[in-house]
Amino acid sequence: MTLFLKEEDVVALLEPADAVEAVEGSFLRMAAGAVEIAPRRRLKLQEGRLADMAAADLELGYAGVKAYGATAQGEAFVVALFAADRPELVALIEADHLGRLRTGAASGVAAKHLAREGASSLGVIGCGKQAETQVTCIRAAVPTIERVVAYCRTERNLEAFCKRVGAEPAESNREAAEQDVVVTITSSRDPVLRGEWLRPGALVCAAGANNPSSRELDNVVLERATFVCCDWKEQARIESADLIEPIQHRVLDWLEVHELHEVVSGELPGRQSHDDIVVFKSNGIAAWDVAIAAAAVDRARERGVGLAL
Repeated sequence: MTLFLKEEDVVALLEPADAVEAVEGSFLRMAAGAVEIAPRRRLKLQEGRLADMAAADLELGYAGVKAYGATAQGEAFVVALFAADRPELVALIEADHLGRLRTGAASGVAAKHLAREGASSLGVIGCGKQAETQVTCIRAAVPTIERVVAYCRTERNLEAFCKRVGAEPAESNREAAEQDVVVTITSSRDPVLRGEWLRPGALVCAAGANNPSSRELDNVVLERATFVCCDWKEQARIESADLIEPIQHRVLDWLEVHELHEVVSGELPGRQSHDDIVVFKSNGIAAWDVAIAAAAVDRARERGVGLAL
């Protein structure tokens, strides 16, 4: 029987720490060569986009597809999870919260492995619905974080966000950028983070822009960075303007862009000094969707949650 999980089921089943654990495991299996990924595709709708992305995680025992439609009225997300060794549709999962959680978890994994020792402050630029899980997952992954400073352009949204996550409102994006860990999670087409604002030792998690016409980071961020990594270079080459444009302008080279799984597995050190500025460019990959969907299914079975189809 196929298990169906609604949004409220996913919210009840998975804590931020669960998501970080699932996504970190995904990176380890990527490093071991057990994961195959298909890049995201986007198709035009009359007033929006239909996107899909897929991955097979043979060590985990699952394969999956995430599809979502986005229009001016909103978005709808679903993950179809299949058994990797037999013809079985294991689960259908409404995946709005699931997607936000796995994106936040990826930043959490990056912060766990790349933030400087004793990092105590987190700056967030952007206060949309993706931003909250960035805060909760990074807090779960880096227990030394004591202070969160947030900024977005709409004062009402900023006030509501800070109240929900226990953050301090910043007066400018520069103030949010002057922290130990800095997350950009916006829909801006133009850079919202300038390299000159970063303090020595900062980790930047750029998680908002994932199309070739939008950037969150200026070139100085990349110029100052001593280590740059992404989630998966094949997808970054397609949709990461934060890397594509600096490389076109010879600020950076693809040979200098690594993948986070190399750090998580211990293949590369990542940060080598307390004062290094480090960048993680997150686009979002289907391997995370499969890993976190599998975690949701495991917990649903343990607790008897969900509808059998």
